[in-house]
Amino acid sequence: MSDQDTPRNNEGNQPDDELRRMLEQLLGGGMINPDQLAGVAGLPADPQALSQMLMQLQQAMRNPTEGINWQVVRDAARQTAAENREVSAEEEKEYEQAFGLAQLWLTEVTTVGSTVLPEQPRAITRYEWLNLSHDTWAEISGPVAESISRALVDMINEQAPEEYKSMINQSLPMVRSIGQAMFGMQLGQVLGQLAKEVLSGGDIGMPVLEHGKAALLPQNLSSWSEGLEIKPSEILLYFAVRELAHAHLYMHARWLRLHLVNAVTEFARGIRIDTEQIEDTVRGMDVSNPEELKKVLQSGQLIPPRTPEQEIALERLETMLALIDGWVDVVTQDATSRLPNADAIAEMVRRRRATGNPAEKAFGSLVGLELRPRRLREATSMWRLVTEKLGADARDALWDHRDALPTGQDISDPFALVERLSGSSENVITDELDDELARLLGDPDSFGEAPQGGEDQGDAGSGHEKPRG
Repeated sequence: MSDQDTPRNNEGNQPDDELRRMLEQLLGGGMINPDQLAGVAGLPADPQALSQMLMQLQQAMRNPTEGINWQVVRDAARQTAAENREVSAEEEKEYEQAFGLAQLWLTEVTTVGSTVLPEQPRAITRYEWLNLSHDTWAEISGPVAESISRALVDMINEQAPEEYKSMINQSLPMVRSIGQAMFGMQLGQVLGQLAKEVLSGGDIGMPVLEHGKAALLPQNLSSWSEGLEIKPSEILLYFAVRELAHAHLYMHARWLRLHLVNAVTEFARGIRIDTEQIEDTVRGMDVSNPEELKKVLQSGQLIPPRTPEQEIALERLETMLALIDGWVDVVTQDATSRLPNADAIAEMVRRRRATGNPAEKAFGSLVGLELRPRRLREATSMWRLVTEKLGADARDALWDHRDALPTGQDISDPFALVERLSGSSENVITDELDDELARLLGDPDSFGEAPQGGEDQGDAGSGHEKPRG
């Protein structure tokens, strides 16, 4: 359509010009207080950062683009991850030696650890983590950003008065661009915060570094372990083993990364904006009060219930993350048995995970997707049972193909998994497996006398479930 054919209002302005001017007035004409905007978004009240944020939104309106503006993401991420400390030459040498020893220990307990990584594991900075993980975040976030942008357009179309719909329909590229710019800034904030918290490349469960790469962040590891009465060298070795276990697992099971990314994409397809719920929530609150608005946003009231398809995708994702972290826990425990404080470090890792790991914070902030491996304790016990009854080779062979991997049902009933893998259920004493699982789960009632009578012994797997600790 030419300029001559484009509908204009009574003043001769094109509809998208009118909409752009209205939004620019909101963003840059003094109608929105940047300090209040920062408070609502949970951003630091940095005048330079806020000014840059508003400029980027205005830029998105004037020059609509397809997809996320990754320069916006990078700028926001590096700003949030400030106080980036370079890795010293002494640290580089120390970490290189730790990775070398960790590799030897790992190959003693798993055949998965015998694969060759494409490059040497190393120590990296926060900024390097952002750069190295960029491609993965782009792959994961693309579908999410598109879904949010589409939901924003649908909401505006549904709620706009009839006289504005024609103008909005002609301005859809600009609306999409604004939605993706806002998502990009939020993503940058999340990644910047992640860069300040992650201890290693595999810390969030998802393989965010390039395939087969392994790395630790000395700055963050030092901050996390500050005040602990454990030698820093022990902590370094423990996390070097964990990181190598993650990297080797993804090298061995090459299908695993794509499987996880597809699960996130499936969840993103179901993202929508519940306008009725927003209206009900906003109707009774003072929208001019930034503190009240902030509380509503943080409460999650505006996040619509997950669809059945999203629930399925979420369950698949949680199960897979539990299987990955459970396997890594078992392998790390075996490989670090020489470390005097390995159990104490493992317990601190579990507590860190229980209080909200980086993955949960990242995806929760982005799309309301809480990636918490809720069944991690049971998955760890399952891997331990398989290891003790069938051996490490049989355990690791389950990662050879996606169809061979244990399911959520296997996590719930690991005795049946062992029976199936052993090939002869007659040779596996169900009661023995039942008691063994109870021991692995830390059930104090499992120690002492064996179960009396035969009535309950045939109901293996149903009478020993304990409340999660």
